Amino acid sequence: MKSFVLGMVATLIGLAAGAWIYFGTGMAPVATSAPPMPMETTFAKMALHARIEREMPKAVPLAADENAYLAGVPIYREDCAVCHGLPQQDKTAVADGMFPRPPQLFFRKGVSDDPPGETYWKVTNGIRLTGMPAFQNTLSDTARWQVSLLLANSNHLPAAVTSLLAAPLPKN
Repeated sequence: MKSFVLGMVATLIGLAAGAWIYFGTGMAPVATSAPPMPMETTFAKMALHARIEREMPKAVPLAADENAYLAGVPIYREDCAVCHGLPQQDKTAVADGMFPRPPQLFFRKGVSDDPPGETYWKVTNGIRLTGMPAFQNTLSDTARWQVSLLLANSNHLPAAVTSLLAAPLPKN
C-alpha cells in the first residue's frame, strides 16, 4: 500500500512538473494562429455550457416583437457586429484574427437555436479567454435583452429589421 501511495504522489508531482515546464518554457500555444491545446476546446465548452445552464435566466422580461428587434439593431451594430458579422457581409478583419473564431451570428444557424436567456447570459457576463466582453457594466439590462431577443429570433426577423442590420458598417 505504501508503494502505491508513493507512486501516486510521484505521478502527481511529475504531472505538475510537466505542466510547469510546458507552460513556463513557452511551449503552450498562445498565438491566435496556433492550434488549440489538447482537450482545450472540449474542457472550455463543457465548463461554459454547465455554467450557463445553471445561471441563465429562464424567463424573458420583454416581448419578442418587432419593437424589441428594432431596438436591438443599433446595439448589435455598435457592439457586436465587428466580431459577429452582419447579414450578407464578409467577416471583418477583427473577427478573422481572433482565436477562438467568433461565431458569425447571421450565417447559418447562429444562435437562433439557443434560448434567449443563454444569449443574455453571454452578453451580460462575457466568455473568458475568447475576446467576448461582458456588457453588464456598459449596456442596460433592457438593452442586453433587446440584443439577445434580436439574435434568438435572427432566423425569422421582419424585413425592416433585416434591412437595417444588413447595411454595411462604416469603414474607419
